[in-house]
Amino acid sequence: MSGSRRGGDSAPAVGSPGMSMTQAVAATTGIARRGLDKLGVVVAALFALGAASPFAVFRANRIAAGEAKSFFEALPPAAAALFAVAAFLAGAVALTRTTARARLASAIAFAAALAALIGAAPMHLIAPGDRLARVAPAAGFWLLAFADLILFADSVVRLKLGPLARVLALALGAAALALTLWSGVWNGLSILKEYANRSDVFWREAGAHLVLAVGSLAAAMAVGLPLGVLIARKRRLRAPALGALNAIQTIPSIALFGMLIGPLGWISSHVPAAAALGVHGVGAAPAFVALFLYSLLPMAANTVVGLDQVSAEVVDAADGMGLTARQRLFAIELPLALPVILTGVRIVLVQNIGLATIAALIGGGGFGVFVFIGLGQTAPDLILLGAVPTVLLAFAAAVLLDAWVELATGARS
Repeated sequence: MSGSRRGGDSAPAVGSPGMSMTQAVAATTGIARRGLDKLGVVVAALFALGAASPFAVFRANRIAAGEAKSFFEALPPAAAALFAVAAFLAGAVALTRTTARARLASAIAFAAALAALIGAAPMHLIAPGDRLARVAPAAGFWLLAFADLILFADSVVRLKLGPLARVLALALGAAALALTLWSGVWNGLSILKEYANRSDVFWREAGAHLVLAVGSLAAAMAVGLPLGVLIARKRRLRAPALGALNAIQTIPSIALFGMLIGPLGWISSHVPAAAALGVHGVGAAPAFVALFLYSLLPMAANTVVGLDQVSAEVVDAADGMGLTARQRLFAIELPLALPVILTGVRIVLVQNIGLATIAALIGGGGFGVFVFIGLGQTAPDLILLGAVPTVLLAFAAAVLLDAWVELATGARS
């Protein structure tokens, strides 16, 4: 029948005579909402806040009070215009429901523009021949970098990149960072000036930081894995062993470092061989032992959880094949538990990279040397010289070990 309408037909179009005011408002709101990305609203707000915040800080010298500069004060007019356009476009791409590839391209392009523009700020703000003045990134720069990092991570998640692709992306990012540093674009920034004055010390402390973080992880794996296997087999040991390891975790890191000074100092004075190996009350030894103790719980607990997840049917099948307990452990159970164990390795490594910074308080070296000297001298750029590499190192370790866990999970399935 003409003029009749089936119940399944769509609602009237916006503005049609048959639509009430309430329906029109609801439909218009629905259309607007469908055009916006929920996470993108937050990211776009961060872009806007970052653009409105100070872009760079000018100091007459390394310890003088800073003078905040907006992006149109910190950059030449043409560069400031480029900055405004780049921030607007990146925020618009984040705000709207664009493809993952478009979001990724926008994040990469804005990162390149941001890196170039912060490098241009010292040339604009510092008078020629002035060797004392310093220029550092301000809150606006860090907000913009954080917003761009969220946009980049969101696009990577949406693209569903595999583990090897993520590792390749990390390698390309590291290469781009190395190329930027090599090109000298950032040489005018205060953090690079701090590095230039301490380049030899920087790499020595970087080596000490890696030795503490990776060496304590290796020691924890050597002890934690067998301990985890033991308490997985002997259930009566599980509660006391894990309870003791958990109690160690509750001790603040600085307190644990201090508690080890006395015992290790006594060992150093009474055991010449230990002193010859570098064991002393202060220095790298107590820091290494503390990180090792902190690492035991994640390693042992994840080993227990991984072995507990091996199904009883698989264990029975291995026994039916005539495998010994040792053969079953190494051929069946540990390979199946490997993803969970690797998750523990990831937790320990990222944790130790951060905690190794505290080692500088007791003479253990590492990037914390710059952090605490910077705090003592009220030199924020020197603090960044220790903090930024620590964050980048932890991030790279997390990406690499996440990829390893995913590859191990895929191999197991």
